[in-house]
Amino acid sequence: MFHSHRLKAVVYLNHLSSTPKSHHLLHSLNPFSTTSDSFTLSYFTNNCGLSPQDALKASKRLRLTFTTPEKPNSVIAFFKTHGFSIPQIQSIILKNPQLILSNPTKTILPKFQFLASKGASPSDIVAAVTRSSRFLRVSLEKHIIPAFQLVRRFCPSDQKAITSIIICPASISDVRMKPNVNFLLDYGVTPSSIYHLLSTRPSVICSTDLTEVVEEIKGLGFHPSKYNFCVALLAKRGISKSQWDAKVDVLNKWGWSQDEILHAFKKNPKIMLRSADKLNAVMTFWIKQLGWDPSVLLAAPDLFGFSLEKRLIPRASVVRYLLSKVSSRLLRLYQGKDASL
Repeated sequence: MFHSHRLKAVVYLNHLSSTPKSHHLLHSLNPFSTTSDSFTLSYFTNNCGLSPQDALKASKRLRLTFTTPEKPNSVIAFFKTHGFSIPQIQSIILKNPQLILSNPTKTILPKFQFLASKGASPSDIVAAVTRSSRFLRVSLEKHIIPAFQLVRRFCPSDQKAITSIIICPASISDVRMKPNVNFLLDYGVTPSSIYHLLSTRPSVICSTDLTEVVEEIKGLGFHPSKYNFCVALLAKRGISKSQWDAKVDVLNKWGWSQDEILHAFKKNPKIMLRSADKLNAVMTFWIKQLGWDPSVLLAAPDLFGFSLEKRLIPRASVVRYLLSKVSSRLLRLYQGKDASL
């Protein structure tokens, strides 16, 4: 039996080595792997279309291997009949290979039906599962339904709650959501602010360091009961450090100090939710094209939220025209006064 297993494994390795793309993979495979391991790898590559590298990653994450195609075939067929494309199925299997051994009718379909009963369309369900299929592995009764009910407390309708879940489906399987929501409420954050978080970036509520970030924001002078507290939380936790640093670099480039950036953030934290490109574009227009003082932007950071094409440029043109008229009138008045002397 041992020699039989070894022979099949070597045959499979020889098959993989026939393509240059998979040659380096041989060093990470064990030539004494079992028949089930070989079959699992073969299935992932031949039936799921995964690369040898991805097939190996997926198989390593499986708690159990398989030697027959019936169960995984039923899972793939299930996803196909519910509108999932081949690339989407591949992505799901690579992220959560355990689903390949599930019973789709008993474990996956009821979750699809629950989401649909709350207003999710077939395309919503496909988008949610493709984004994060982890929630398909948790209990409908113990996790998904209570999580939906928690979200629904802050949303005006089932449809709004479903929209929040589609944005971040991982949240309904995250054990941190409920205690973090309770923490925010106890801290003084309003239900309307929590709804704003849920409708824009629910992952912020599931942050592991939420307590520390909330304390930091309060220390900057934001009051938990105010809307700007929620915006500051989004800015501080909703974007990565590299994105934050890139925006700071842009503002530094145009002459703003760290203290000035902090002042603008306190005045309107939405400034750090604008892209680095948007910040740079507004600064370029304001300083280079208009020749105006950047300190005005510091005093009114709301301007970074306006569209350049639809608001800033047209309104700046009107202001420049009016200023030119005023300047001309003043000049004429001054010249007339000179002539009378």
